[in-house]
Amino acid sequence: MKILLATYWPIPHLGGVWPFMLQIKRRLELLGHTVDLMGNGPDIPKYHIVFENRELLKEQLLPMLNTKLNETAVPVLHQDSWVQTVEKDRYCMELAAAYFGVEQYDVIHTQDVIATRALSRVKRKDSALVANIHGSLAREVMMAMELEQEEGYRESLMWKYYWALEHYGAISANITITSTEWMKQTLVRDFEVPEQQIATFQYGLDTERFWEVHAKGTDMIRPAGKKVIICPSRLVYIKGLHYLMSALGLLKDRCTDWVCWIVGEGDKREELQTQAEELGLREEVVFLGHREDVPALLQLADIFVHPSIQDNQPFSVMEAQVLGLPAVVSDAGGLPEMVEHEHTGLVSPVGDVEVLAVHLQHLLAQDDVRIAMGNRAKVWGTTQWSLDVMIARLVNIYAQALKQVH
Repeated sequence: MKILLATYWPIPHLGGVWPFMLQIKRRLELLGHTVDLMGNGPDIPKYHIVFENRELLKEQLLPMLNTKLNETAVPVLHQDSWVQTVEKDRYCMELAAAYFGVEQYDVIHTQDVIATRALSRVKRKDSALVANIHGSLAREVMMAMELEQEEGYRESLMWKYYWALEHYGAISANITITSTEWMKQTLVRDFEVPEQQIATFQYGLDTERFWEVHAKGTDMIRPAGKKVIICPSRLVYIKGLHYLMSALGLLKDRCTDWVCWIVGEGDKREELQTQAEELGLREEVVFLGHREDVPALLQLADIFVHPSIQDNQPFSVMEAQVLGLPAVVSDAGGLPEMVEHEHTGLVSPVGDVEVLAVHLQHLLAQDDVRIAMGNRAKVWGTTQWSLDVMIARLVNIYAQALKQVH
């Protein structure tokens, strides 16, 4: 088969979608399929087929779109500048897909609701369309509006637009895949997606490549006499690192035998660094930025922490479990489906910094508990996150979707 993996988001990218697409491409090509990767450009405004030197600059498309989508023709689109930008970008994706020859693909496997809606409108009628929903874009918009204390936001054009994207994106595919029961129920309950539309099975982890990277090692050294708490994450609001900083401020008042490594980049880095300094954590919290040696860094750590506000099935938790780390996580999204409380880790309510601090303190103080949880996490992660099982299920989904269009 000829397969297109497509996302609205920039690729390559630091988030989980990019490694997910890469590992699918590698495995499917080993099975004899041809796989292309399409997404937004990471540096300049364009859509491109990664590794193929095929691209289309948005500046070549926008003059036509601006003419067609002018205020007289589509007045509602001009009520909100952000909605206007996203909608035009979705049209750019449709036009770029047509330019790249979307009709050549037997299966199109999208990674978000925007790409799903866009590709559904330009694909060949007998091409199968499968959508992977990794998280809820509309819920993130809702949280941002609530954070800004926008009253009556559900009546706003932005909320209605993103609700429609979530709904129509999810139902535009022949089959929609989620990796957690939480994500499935969110689509069914909040966005009126028919339950029979959705297949649920967990992601897999490319452990072979993971161990290859691990074997390269790291130049980081564990500080003497300290345990290491590690948090690999994008430094963005939705990941809840501001809660972690507050919890670490409480933790320092109770014990000092630890450091916390924050691994990643994002638009909240400066804000988080300021918060850490104000809490007196200049020595305890180390911001490492983007790193290519995360597996080796995990090997040096004692505790993995992930305080997210919303998450589905993050790769960072999977990697930590494969390396035998107990996970201290929030109860956001699909995280409780990954971490069993008091068995493979500890789960606290989203935003409860006191409980988060207590959980970290408990694992720092109780070596036997921490090590036992980590050992159980390793057994669980090694068996649960099989990439071979995921790929077999995915190929079966492709076959089912192809049957629907033939």
